[in-house]
Amino acid sequence: MTAGSAGPAAQSQPDHREQLGRGFNWLGGAMVLARVVDFATVAAMLFLLTKQQVGVASVVVSVGMVVEAFNGLGTGEALLQAGAVSRAQLDTLFWYVLGAALLIAALVLLAAPLADAVYGGGIARYAVAIALKQPVVGAALIPLALMNRDLQYRRIATVNLCATCGAALTRLGLGLLGAGAWALVAGYAASGLFVLAGALVARPFRPRLVCRPRSILPLVRFGAGAGAANIGEQMFKNIDFLLVGWLFGPALLATYRVAFDVAMEPAMAVATLVNRTALPVFARAAAAGGDLAGILTWSMRRTLVLVAPLLAALFLVAGEIAPMLHDARGASYAGAALPLRLLCAAALLRVLSQLLPTVMLVSRRPAAAAGLSAATFLLLTTGILAVGFGARHWGIAGVAGVWLAAPPLLLAWGFATVHSRWRVQPADLWRAARAPLSGAAAMMIAVALAPTPRIATASIATVVLYSALFRHEQTTK
Repeated sequence: MTAGSAGPAAQSQPDHREQLGRGFNWLGGAMVLARVVDFATVAAMLFLLTKQQVGVASVVVSVGMVVEAFNGLGTGEALLQAGAVSRAQLDTLFWYVLGAALLIAALVLLAAPLADAVYGGGIARYAVAIALKQPVVGAALIPLALMNRDLQYRRIATVNLCATCGAALTRLGLGLLGAGAWALVAGYAASGLFVLAGALVARPFRPRLVCRPRSILPLVRFGAGAGAANIGEQMFKNIDFLLVGWLFGPALLATYRVAFDVAMEPAMAVATLVNRTALPVFARAAAAGGDLAGILTWSMRRTLVLVAPLLAALFLVAGEIAPMLHDARGASYAGAALPLRLLCAAALLRVLSQLLPTVMLVSRRPAAAAGLSAATFLLLTTGILAVGFGARHWGIAGVAGVWLAAPPLLLAWGFATVHSRWRVQPADLWRAARAPLSGAAAMMIAVALAPTPRIATASIATVVLYSALFRHEQTTK
């Protein structure tokens, strides 16, 4: 008996492009709505909490994201790559994942006193929220993986949107009730419960009491490399928050977090969308001998079309929007303006580098994906520690600048890899990037020279550029 799709079937290149387009439309639409809800509630929370509370919650959520990367130990990606999966394998895998999640939760509780030793402020008491989330997200892994295998983008989009809205309302409600840092932490933990509920409704899965460990060994072996890549990715995504909180304190971490979230979160939402959409399509195309280079350049172009105009606009208006934000005591977030500009430039490079783990996984090189994450983690950690101990006067602007140094090195290595393996030429990459990058540069020049108010001009120019780029996409299909 097979579960989900029996395996990657031979399909033509146009079918793969159609699947990518459908995935972008469904997941992208849900992503936009989810990010609007998320951004609105997070912005409201800035006025309800002090900088200290925002900083403490940022440390807790960052630790939680790293811990959550252990979920399934990479077996979710292994399920996407597998040709066929039996029901007995799914049942066994469920208990394997749930057992690992319970063990991780126990380790989190045991390690909680270490957080107090490093950060102080009673951070250890928030560990229970991180621990409770682990078995919940573990239980959601198989229904989510099965939907991904079957390319059920509409259902995945619905689950993601509902979970985001549920977590946002939880966060906002607790914030209005005066829960302080607990509002952000509880919202993070509740998102796992909403994902599980949605996944079980969209793709019901009732595990049987079946345990055949030998049947899942191939999935576990592949998952080891993919899991290491996931863990490394979450470590480098969150190491800056953990180090800034340690080196500069929760209040400056809150300012840095505001700059980071405004610049990076929209861009990384697109990168996540690309990876979720492209990985199963890449897997099918690889099995059928499809045009992997064409899918890669298509994904790269669509990524830049979605993020380049927005990042250009944020760069232009950073000096105007940062001073508008205040915490519950009236303290301004104006100090986020310069880090925001630096992080906008870094975000453009980062979204491109996020395509590389997908390339590694579809090439059946999970160890290379793990190495890529480890290299990024080491570059960021070394750079941030250098700022903290050797150039402390640069502050969080120096930390933001570190993000500009790492992606170019990774992109150079990644493009060399796709050139050697998939014969992707620099001219192919430039053709994919030319329209969005040229359009964003022209928009920045026009807005900078315009005599009208910067925010209004940038908003209008962004809408015009998006319209032009989407029309260009339609004519170049």
